[in-house]
Amino acid sequence: MSAATTRSRTPRTPAPDRLCVEAVELARAAAEEAAYPGVVGEHVSVVSEGDRVVTHFFECKEPGYRGWRWAVTVTRASRAKNVTLDETVLLPGDDALLAPEWVPWSERLRPGDMGPGDLLPTDADDLRLEAGWSGEDAPPPNSVVSTEMADLVEAEDAEVTDRAVVPARGSITSVAEELGMRRARVLSRYGLHSAADRWDESFGAKTPMAQAAPASCVSCGFLVAIGGSLGQAFGVCANEFGPADGRLVSLSYGCGGHSEAAVMPKPPRPAPPVLDSMAADAFPLRPAADAGSVAVEDLAPADLGHS
Repeated sequence: MSAATTRSRTPRTPAPDRLCVEAVELARAAAEEAAYPGVVGEHVSVVSEGDRVVTHFFECKEPGYRGWRWAVTVTRASRAKNVTLDETVLLPGDDALLAPEWVPWSERLRPGDMGPGDLLPTDADDLRLEAGWSGEDAPPPNSVVSTEMADLVEAEDAEVTDRAVVPARGSITSVAEELGMRRARVLSRYGLHSAADRWDESFGAKTPMAQAAPASCVSCGFLVAIGGSLGQAFGVCANEFGPADGRLVSLSYGCGGHSEAAVMPKPPRPAPPVLDSMAADAFPLRPAADAGSVAVEDLAPADLGHS
C-alpha cells in the first residue's frame, strides 16, 4: 500500500472558513441574546465543524457555571458572503463544574434516612424476601394479603383485620406459625446472610472491642438468646454499661463488661476492735452523797467567809 493511498483514506479535516472565523461579533451577539450582556466573556477558541461551518467558544461568567463555555455555531452557504447563525448552546469544558450523576432513590437510601411517617416500599422480587408458608398455594380469603380482601376494601372502604384461625396444636401449620413462617413474606437465605454480615461487621469478632475483650459473649450472663436460625450465631446484649446494650451481637463478640471476666470481690470487713476506743467513760463532777464514810448530816457547814 502506497503512502498516497494511506493519505486518501485518512479523514480530511476541513479548513476553517475565513468569513465564518471572522464573524466573532455575530457569534457574541447571539450568545448575549441567549443569556444576557455581561455573562458572555472573552472569545476562547474557534473550531471548524465542516465545510463553511465554524463554532466560536466564549467564556461563561455565570455564577455556578465555572468552566462552561458558550458555543455559537455559524455557517455560510456556498458562494454566499453572508454568514448566518446556526445554533447557540452552553457546553461544559474540560474543567467544568458538573452535577453528579443521577442515582435512583433506592440506591441513594442509607440506614437511618427514614423518619416518622416515611414509607419504604419493597419490590415484589426483593432478593432479601421470599414467600412464607400458608399451607395453600394462595392466601386465604380473609387474609390481609389476598386479592379478594383488597378489592373489598377498595369497594366498601372496609377495615381489614386478620382473622386467621388458630391452627391445631402439633400440626405443620402450628409449627410454621411458631417459627414465624406464616407471614406473607419472610427473610430469604440471601436476606439472612446479608443481615448476618452487616451485624457481624458492627459487633463481631473482628472489631477492636472484641479483640481486646477477656471473653466472648457466648459465655456472658448478659446475653439474651434469640430464636430462629440467626440465634445460632447472634444474641441481644442486656448490659446497660456495655457498648452494645440492646444491640444484636455475634456470639464471638466481647467487651470488658463480661459478666464472668472480672467478678468483683466482696469488700473486706474489719475485725472487731480489742479495745473499745469509741466508748466514753463518765466522770462525775461531784461525789455521790452516799459514796463517803461520813454521812452528810454529820458534816459541819462549810465556812464560806460570810458573817
